[in-house]
Amino acid sequence: MSVKHCTTKAFPANSQRVLRAGRLFVHALVFIAIASCSVVGLSDNRNVAVDTLGPTPEHREATAAILQLMQRYHYKRVAVDDELSEQIFDRFIEALDPQKSFFQASDMEEFDDLRGKFDDALRNARLQPVFDIFKRYRLRVEERAAFARDLLKSEFDFTIDESYTFNREDASWLQTKKAMDELWRKRVKSDVLNLRLADVDAEQLVKTLDARYERMSRRISQLKPNDVFQFFVNAYTLSVEPHTSYFSPRGSEDFKIRMSLSLEGIGAALQTENEHTVVRRIIAGGPAAMSEQLSVDDRIVGVGGENEEIVDVVSWPLADVVDLIRGPKGSTVRLKILSDNAPVGSPPKVISLVRDKIKLEEQAAKRSVVEASVGGKTRRFGVIDLPTFYLDTAGRAQGLPDYRSTTRDVQRLLGELTTEDGGVDGVIIDLRGNGGGSLVEATQLTGIFIESGPIVQIRDSGGRVQLEEDKDPAVAYDGPLAVLVDRGSASASEIFAAAIQDYGRGVVVGEPTFGKGTVQNVVPLDREGLLGQLKVTIAQFFRVSGDGTQHRGVVPDVLFPTTLDSDAQGERGLDNALPWAAVPAAKFSSWTGTEPDYARAQVQHDARYGASKSFKLLIEELKTQRDSRAQRDVSLVESVRRLEIDERRADRDEREELYRKAFGFSTSDSDTENGEEEFPDIILEEAANVLSDILAER
Repeated sequence: MSVKHCTTKAFPANSQRVLRAGRLFVHALVFIAIASCSVVGLSDNRNVAVDTLGPTPEHREATAAILQLMQRYHYKRVAVDDELSEQIFDRFIEALDPQKSFFQASDMEEFDDLRGKFDDALRNARLQPVFDIFKRYRLRVEERAAFARDLLKSEFDFTIDESYTFNREDASWLQTKKAMDELWRKRVKSDVLNLRLADVDAEQLVKTLDARYERMSRRISQLKPNDVFQFFVNAYTLSVEPHTSYFSPRGSEDFKIRMSLSLEGIGAALQTENEHTVVRRIIAGGPAAMSEQLSVDDRIVGVGGENEEIVDVVSWPLADVVDLIRGPKGSTVRLKILSDNAPVGSPPKVISLVRDKIKLEEQAAKRSVVEASVGGKTRRFGVIDLPTFYLDTAGRAQGLPDYRSTTRDVQRLLGELTTEDGGVDGVIIDLRGNGGGSLVEATQLTGIFIESGPIVQIRDSGGRVQLEEDKDPAVAYDGPLAVLVDRGSASASEIFAAAIQDYGRGVVVGEPTFGKGTVQNVVPLDREGLLGQLKVTIAQFFRVSGDGTQHRGVVPDVLFPTTLDSDAQGERGLDNALPWAAVPAAKFSSWTGTEPDYARAQVQHDARYGASKSFKLLIEELKTQRDSRAQRDVSLVESVRRLEIDERRADRDEREELYRKAFGFSTSDSDTENGEEEFPDIILEEAANVLSDILAER
């Protein structure tokens, strides 16, 4: 077998640029500028006959190959036994019915004897029970879709005091058909109310929802045996570790297509979540990032062209939503979105984006200067903003003298910062939202700040540890250094930040990082491409100190309290993520010879944070977003819902106005061209304050 390496909301409108805390790194995303975490891609629009839904010889062959790869090469060896079988069963059911709104308790009782037999299904490649469960699921979806469409003929009373629980992840399976009917009555009523609140007229409302429910049933009836098999295998791989996944032959082809189109589109990574298309990452240099209209965790509920009707895409397969958003460069796509911080059931807003290629220059390192005044002294700090670790491998292989790389660009920018306008008092490397990239560049970039030495340790599935080292003793910059990170800083970013911290070369400030410290390989299961391919975790990164970056991430020397519920973010929030681990420390010499103590800098930061109105307002906004995400039910009384929406909108407007005033903007400033103000990047400014504090102590 051949292997291939793969190594906060708008408050105010541009505060995502301020915090950049929402640009989460999700390693499994496949970018086309729109990206896919979906497990299903429809090859055509024809319904699949139920009697053709069954395992094929290719599925049995692929099962054997996948099991062999997982048992021999996966970094985490997990026994295929009854305990694993129960996890696979639960994840397979969850993949089909995450909100427990189709299967009934009687179905679960009937399937119960299979809970301990999915390991046998794997070992013996006997997959018929998997398809039998899916057939029952398809039947239940068809029943619910028909019931929902019939309910649209009814009149609803929106003065009755009742609520709809839309998040049923932790709920029990409903015991009776009557209870299921009641759940769906409330669901349809809630859908109708949502469109009423969005001022959709009655005729269009019924038309939209009827099409939505019909499409829900049709989508399931078009799933093919390969799709069902992919559900099952990913239930297995996710029961082992979250970054291992299977691509069916169609999924593998989609993977290749999307990778080849990776520089075109709107510049967003999308994922399906509970019938919604959710934004998981905004790609630097793309139309979405440049416009600042789309944010992480926004839900896309409608898509249309510039002069076309916006089509409701709730319950659509992700591949179909992607196809609708995709279009020629220069054309306009309109997206109807529900903002992450909006109350459940709030009317969506419509944004327009011009499709374009990702602007590579926007992904490249950029420089700026920020000032900090501490203790009566003003200092100038150079800032290098690094959205990703990039390397033009083809240009380097061809020996082109001007090929682009992170290290070469940063060296050039450092030279400019230290020689122009009297130079700078220190440098800040801004890695917020940097999801990683080239390991080679992470190693070489670290090397220009230290003398020669190890940068990262890599342990494979056999327990063997190898070092990635900087062997060049030359140092491009030896002055004061800070590294700014957040929960979106991952993988290669964590390697760089950890090495700078372990060597004592500079201070790391910001939020705890994502915590992705693993390496994946993509392995084709056969030469012809008939069986698909497996992305499998085969190694783990460790710092030169011996500590892992996996799970814990890099904890800053000076911690900014801008993260809420950090245990649920990044790798720490993923099921079955590899735990933190350690290996013996590598031999290296620290930059100063002594371990820096940043306790005083932390105290000084905390004092500034406590006195800052703008920090407090941003934390209040983050709390509002957290509370909105935690909401599980919604009132079905129209007057109550309208009041909730008005109150939350007023509360948000009040915080925005206070935020403007905190930076000296008057109310009239909000009416400037495009309604935008240039708000300071308070996180970056605070990083400069911290570095200035440290210099003042020397």
